[in-house]
Amino acid sequence: MHALNLQPKTLSLAEQLADLAVDVLIDEADLSPKPALVDRRGNGAHTDLHLGLMHASALSLWPAFREMAEAAIEFGEIGLPLREAVGRIGREGEQAMLATTGGVNTHRGAIWALGLLVTGAALDPQSTGASSVSLRAARLALLDDRHAPRPLSHGAQVARRYGARGAREEAQLGFPAVIQRALPQLKRSRAAGHGEQNARLDALLAIMTTLADTCVLYRAGEQGLHTMQRGAQAVLDAGGSASLAGRRRLHELDEQLIALNASPGGAADLLAACLFVDRIESCDGLTQGAF
Repeated sequence: MHALNLQPKTLSLAEQLADLAVDVLIDEADLSPKPALVDRRGNGAHTDLHLGLMHASALSLWPAFREMAEAAIEFGEIGLPLREAVGRIGREGEQAMLATTGGVNTHRGAIWALGLLVTGAALDPQSTGASSVSLRAARLALLDDRHAPRPLSHGAQVARRYGARGAREEAQLGFPAVIQRALPQLKRSRAAGHGEQNARLDALLAIMTTLADTCVLYRAGEQGLHTMQRGAQAVLDAGGSASLAGRRRLHELDEQLIALNASPGGAADLLAACLFVDRIESCDGLTQGAF
């Protein structure tokens, strides 16, 4: 018998969704030039992150995403048992991430956002529209996980202090920054022939124009947030990242945010969510080999 089995393995739905979640996290990390974020150019406003660490972190989350999808398939409906299963799996995924990164928080927000969306997609694989998947995710996010630890995260503390909408509320509202801002901009930029990388940058900027990014608020306060929002809008107003004027504005925004130590990590997490729903929306139902 031949030592190598070269026949492609048929992936389960849960495995496909986990593959996709990891892929979009790596795509988000690689996207360049992102203002003040880790990308192929360097570490942005971070001293404890680099691109290799972001890749390793994303890969460490594959089992958690698969288990979330499997839980959705097993329970088959939105309810407290599924919500608490997803919460438990997410916390276990976070510990795996921290073990991989040496304690550095690389993707805590992404575990929450993508975990809900993976679960929402697995609940009804024949209904893959972005709005439908995000609505199922929102209904799940509205349920209270009785086993969740109660100490507030940095993001939740900042959201409370500034009266901003945190990651929990963003999910509970059905990811408006994704559905109303990022995804339409991604499609507009593609339709205009700006190229995939520029379209993704424009989608990130669209999120940044209105998001009360708690990562930025935590690191740079309201000054950092206003700089991010105004600067992102200036890039889009100048023609987007595919234009020379837009690139100049993007470079200026990058320098301004790095000077303020303000890194829009919340926007980056939502860009990954946007890429996820964009990919599954293009499928006519999730089937074996759909991706």
